[in-house]
Amino acid sequence: MANDELIAALRAADAVRFGEFELSHGGTSEYYVDKYLFETDPHCLRLIAEAFAGRLDGEKLAGVALGAVPLVAVTSVETDTPYVIARKQAKEYGTGNRIEGRLSEGEEVVVLEDIATTGKSALDAVEALREAGAVVDRVLVVVDRQEGARERLAEADVELDALVTAEDLLEDDA
Repeated sequence: MANDELIAALRAADAVRFGEFELSHGGTSEYYVDKYLFETDPHCLRLIAEAFAGRLDGEKLAGVALGAVPLVAVTSVETDTPYVIARKQAKEYGTGNRIEGRLSEGEEVVVLEDIATTGKSALDAVEALREAGAVVDRVLVVVDRQEGARERLAEADVELDALVTAEDLLEDDA
């Protein structure tokens, strides 16, 4: 079921745009969901944190760097749950960590992500967390563009749980 209030907030933040857009995976689309507009809007962040909080079951949180850091931070505050940040690659300076924050072997973790298209960045985070000893079987995403992320993650035994889908966002706007 779509979160009508969140959809309205995403639209009000002008985060859903129409035209011709190139996506990060190289494909093109007739619409674009601008994560920077919804991740910098306090009303959207509050709604996202509340919605994510309602879908959590005691797991530690993980945010995909850099895009999901605001989402995991507000959700952490909303739920009083610690979080870690999963980097795409280890830093070449400082600690050189790929996972930032405290993570214990065997700890259950849910990955928070902004937008899922192919699922590659979420899957990379899942793999990094699993390599660090975490148990990860779910990714929570604000928007599922419904372009293969759910299927790709399922191949790795990971469930994709979306607050809204492209279908929800584009309803009445096609």
